[in-house]
Amino acid sequence: MPMAASLVYKIVSEHEWIAAEAEGRFIGSAVDIDDGFIHFSTAEQAPETASRHFAGRKGLLLVAVETAALGEALKWEPSRGGALFPHLYDVLSLEAVARVDPLPLNEEGEHVFPPHLTGEAEG
Repeated sequence: MPMAASLVYKIVSEHEWIAAEAEGRFIGSAVDIDDGFIHFSTAEQAPETASRHFAGRKGLLLVAVETAALGEALKWEPSRGGALFPHLYDVLSLEAVARVDPLPLNEEGEHVFPPHLTGEAEG
């Protein structure tokens, strides 16, 4: 596991997250359910994940999750390109969630990540 990754990130729709909050847990999006695990990204991987899988989509949230709270169900597995991505082989307890931030689009249609993820000073 990458040592610096105390948080991993999940990009979800607002509708998916409202349902998760109502249930008290997140079982995954449709692609997660099909694949048998919940896909996460590191802070460094999240922007590419957004542009590759969520390009131009509005109404998204960035959910930050504490890796320590996920235990043995969190596995670091190579993607098609060989980079290690975090995959959760369990439902996500909302108790593991550190924060939830909006993921708006800028004028160019690219997602704007929160300052804590990009390393920019918060205004």
